[in-house]
Amino acid sequence: MAKKLYIGNLNYSTDEASIRKMFEPHGEVVSLNLITDKYTGQSKGFGFVEMASDEAAKAAIAALNGQQIDGRAIRVNEAFDKPRGDGGSRGGRDSHRW
Repeated sequence: MAKKLYIGNLNYSTDEASIRKMFEPHGEVVSLNLITDKYTGQSKGFGFVEMASDEAAKAAIAALNGQQIDGRAIRVNEAFDKPRGDGGSRGGRDSHRW
């Protein structure tokens, strides 16, 4: 089963090709998503890599977490799903309509 990993503290100049090159020796990279600013297109310094198996993900975490890449010590760990809102009031104009 595929496992999604978070990659943080990336140098803003690090591109997807170099990230893929870092992770491929540890197993098959299923997908790669470098997060960018929607207005400037510049990297936000983090992203996500999906590895083909749990073993590949664990190998990548063990080998790459804390490694210096483009002058920065990157953080690699298992990604967790973003918690969803509870469906409560968002405080908008119509939130207290009777």
